[in-house]
Amino acid sequence: MSETRGPAGPWLVVIDMQRIFGQPESAWFTPRFAEAAAGIERLAPAFGRRIVRTRFVAPETPEDAWVPYYDLWPFALVPTDDPLYDLVPSAGIVGNPVVSATTFGKWGPELDRAIEGSREIVLAGVSTDCCVLSTALAAADAGVHVRVAADACAGLSDLDHQRALDAMALYAPLIEITAVAAVVDAVTGSSA
Repeated sequence: MSETRGPAGPWLVVIDMQRIFGQPESAWFTPRFAEAAAGIERLAPAFGRRIVRTRFVAPETPEDAWVPYYDLWPFALVPTDDPLYDLVPSAGIVGNPVVSATTFGKWGPELDRAIEGSREIVLAGVSTDCCVLSTALAAADAGVHVRVAADACAGLSDLDHQRALDAMALYAPLIEITAVAAVVDAVTGSSA
């Protein structure tokens, strides 16, 4: 059995549920965003205060490989307090910690502190094929058991979503692909 630090039970890490990904007029709109949000709202009550939300934000001044990236996406090169980067309201998720990062992957010292050193997380959010994938791989490398609630995530397309899930499944048992109902059952000990 692995050592568990922090409060009992896994933490829900809600990846980048922001206006920039949820508004149809955005160049970064993620189809099925609303479906991912619905899955997150079903997950949230099982976790109580053990929920962290993340935000992708642009750097003040892009460097290195990020320069050509933002050349392709200049609309996103706005201050971190721009409404584009606002989190969308989620039922049951109020007052929980928020980790903002200029990188796709959100795993690092700040997120580790936010989950109080727990060694188990459940990921949900957008996009499966970018920020969820990048966060899952880095957390697994750090020795954290990662469960991805596939039906509480959305990709840039259904194909990209599935390809990312398939790639993460290659990291079993460090990363486990699962569903909202199974997570709720495991966390609460009852059927969802």
